Amino acid sequence: MKLGYIDYLNCYPFYYHQFEKEKLDGVEIVPAYPSDLNHMMTEGKLDLSPISAATYAGLEGKIRLLPDFCLSSIGYVGSVILRSKIPIEELDGRSVGITRASHTSAVLLRILMEDCYNIRPDYRETLPSPDPNGLDAALLIGNEAMTASRKPVSYSYDLGELWLRKTGFPVVFAVFAVREEALAEKMEQIRAVVRSYRTSLQCLANHPDQVIAGARARYPDIIYDIGHYYSLLRFDFSAELKKALEYYLGRAAELGFLQKIEGVRYLEME
Repeated sequence: MKLGYIDYLNCYPFYYHQFEKEKLDGVEIVPAYPSDLNHMMTEGKLDLSPISAATYAGLEGKIRLLPDFCLSSIGYVGSVILRSKIPIEELDGRSVGITRASHTSAVLLRILMEDCYNIRPDYRETLPSPDPNGLDAALLIGNEAMTASRKPVSYSYDLGELWLRKTGFPVVFAVFAVREEALAEKMEQIRAVVRSYRTSLQCLANHPDQVIAGARARYPDIIYDIGHYYSLLRFDFSAELKKALEYYLGRAAELGFLQKIEGVRYLEME
């Protein structure tokens, strides 16, 4: 079975046990940017993977979501940042770079800009670490948002915080998806991955220093306090977060940024 892994600090707690303690037989981990994992899931090259929450809309009917896990924040998150040379209210018609590593955050930014601030910037796709020259603002996510900035900017906006303030909802950045065809053939490995995820999150809860040390070794360029960062994230897919996901997907569809879905389908685990 091929298992995707978002190669960012935020996803590491789910994979700690597989990376540091016990590899799973028959499971190959494929690390990549979120956008690359989205494409691989779309093309059927992965069996199970975290994907951008926004990508669910394009894969409806082909995947089911694990009901217990997600990557979310309630308010400030610190790893989804719009860095701007001018106030956000003045970005109408101005150049805004959107990292190609992102899908959920790109749609999130568009909703905030056009629905909440009533402005339409000139969006430009960028590398995960964008060159600020020629841009008035740039969206960074994941590790690129948590390493030392090459140039200071006047304004920095946390999209998790903005979204909560403007909509009243948390943000579900990523969900864990299983391809439908994998359910019949690879259920044993899927259950093993789910058990490993649960064990990893228990390690974070009971032995945080060990998980943080592993994360620091894997991502030495992170300048944030990793323990504090993990305290900002929500890994358990609560009923509140499922409602937040539905709101996000519905609002994005209303605005034409994502296709409309019939409803989110979850995998029923025995």
